[in-house]
Amino acid sequence: MNREAIATGATVEEAKEKACEMLGVETYDDNVDFEIIEMQQKKILGIFGGHPAKVKVFIKTTPAQAAADYLQSIIKAMGLNDIEMRVEEKEKNVINIDITGEDVGSVIGRRGETLDALQYLTCLVANHVENSYCRVTINTGDYREKREKTLEILGRKLAIKAAKTGRKSSLEPMNPYERRIIHTAVQKINGAISWSEGENINRHVVIGPDPKNKGNYNKGKNNGRRPYRGGKSQAKPAAPNPDRQPINEGGAYGLYGRIDK
Repeated sequence: MNREAIATGATVEEAKEKACEMLGVETYDDNVDFEIIEMQQKKILGIFGGHPAKVKVFIKTTPAQAAADYLQSIIKAMGLNDIEMRVEEKEKNVINIDITGEDVGSVIGRRGETLDALQYLTCLVANHVENSYCRVTINTGDYREKREKTLEILGRKLAIKAAKTGRKSSLEPMNPYERRIIHTAVQKINGAISWSEGENINRHVVIGPDPKNKGNYNKGKNNGRRPYRGGKSQAKPAAPNPDRQPINEGGAYGLYGRIDK
């Protein structure tokens, strides 16, 4: 993806400087390249013929710039004016964008759904600039850090509950990155396991007791059976399959996994 401008001047250097000025860049910028369309030619006897130099200047748009430009256009289309962005490339192919402002709540959305969607789309745009893979993270303040901490606490809490009561709990649908946070938290609790169920946007985590656990959960009267109405009893629900491993949870690529072209 390139931006370009064409300018003329008495010399090639003058034409190049004019074109760069039109694009708002310096001639020595690493992303600037140029093509001489026509060399200058002096007039014959100072009267006949002759023409100025004509130069085309190209600016190669980087993945970070493409990501920032796209995100800015989306935020503007949402009618949010009091939003500022800070783009940082910490390492090769890793782009971090931090947004701030009074209207930042609208960018986050319910449980971060809007923020996740913007991150996904911005990542697609950045990966169309060059052939190499780029990972884009969009954050606002420390929102993602707080969200991660909340999910870790929730995972541990439900894992402890499952280990003590022998009952399973189903969480709301989450993206692969958030499901992996839950799985990691549950793995630290003895007597509980987690797995994923559902397809696509309905995929969610289920936390239940580990069938291999020798604990005495849910034992008491009726030998661990809950009474039905009418005096009958109901056996404990079947334990989840201990061999079922979490799948499709995003791997090492973060939110939504790696995005291929």
